[in-house]
Amino acid sequence: MLTPEEHREIVSGRRRGFGGVAWRFLLGAAACPYGWAVALRNRRYDHSSQAVTRVATPVISVGNITAGGTGKTPLVEWIARRLRQQEVRVTIVSRGYGAEKGGVNDEAKELEQRLPDVPHLQDPDRVAAAELAVEEFSAQLILLDDGFQHRRIDRDLDIVLLDALQPFGLGKLLPRGYLREPLTGLSRADAIVLTRADMIDAPARAELRKTVQRYNRTAPWSEVIHAPQCLRNASGDEQPIAPGERPRIAAFCGIGNPAGFRHTLEACGYEIAAWREFPDHHSYTRTDIESLAGWAAELSDVAALLCTHKDLVKIEVDRLGALPLWALLIGMQFQAGEAELAALIDQQADAALANDQDDDWGSDAD
Repeated sequence: MLTPEEHREIVSGRRRGFGGVAWRFLLGAAACPYGWAVALRNRRYDHSSQAVTRVATPVISVGNITAGGTGKTPLVEWIARRLRQQEVRVTIVSRGYGAEKGGVNDEAKELEQRLPDVPHLQDPDRVAAAELAVEEFSAQLILLDDGFQHRRIDRDLDIVLLDALQPFGLGKLLPRGYLREPLTGLSRADAIVLTRADMIDAPARAELRKTVQRYNRTAPWSEVIHAPQCLRNASGDEQPIAPGERPRIAAFCGIGNPAGFRHTLEACGYEIAAWREFPDHHSYTRTDIESLAGWAAELSDVAALLCTHKDLVKIEVDRLGALPLWALLIGMQFQAGEAELAALIDQQADAALANDQDDDWGSDAD
């Protein structure tokens, strides 16, 4: 069984020699049946309206065309806040990947802290969850988190995120690369958002947009960055980031794009003395906590341990061994295309409010 780090080494081509070549051949062979299954599934949804279920409210989907983190959570938060500002009752619906039985995953815990007035339902049957949101929470709009490939539920707005560090999943399908489906799937997108846009230069961003336009010429294009806001611990205490002082820290994470987190820490001015990675959506056990505490005890001249907010909501301690544990809170800022994307969101907000008003009138008439 390959670890995420080993998989990246192999599929990126960094692992050379016979072993690397053999693994790439095996992963490429496994990608063939995966590709056939994806093609058959998409063909079914493209040609059968009966395969798609329409719920009673507008649906906005935020998703990826690649596996791994693209920074969906900050965008989902931004959309939900904008909808709440317009007094739209929105419910977030997601599959709940990585959640323990009877619980919710790290993304739900993180969003619950940031959006206490927005319900979040997690269920592999997202149609059932959406219908429950309408019945139990009187939701006027469903915000579908990680829903681009979940085509069973009809949607009114499909937003696709591309990570500037790895926008096209090495150009190969899982498991040989990171593409969940071929790039032709981008033709279904109603809007495309390039995340971590500050990590590549303007010519590279323009080239990415040019590639996307081969598959979709009409979707509005936005560019966002993930800007650090502050540090927070499990008790809710916050402290400012200390750029320029170059504090020496150790860091770890269990997210889909650890390279993006490391890049952000370095951009904040931190010197990373030690680094550990866990699988995406990793559930931290007592053994993991003890291992991290032992790891921290071996470090010298380190001021603190840093992780992502998604990691912190699962660990829920202020210290690991003798070192304080802080999470770096990230917010989203637009560099381009905010007005265009906001207009699409507002259009769905207006539809949600109008739909709800129509239902009220219909009830009065009855």
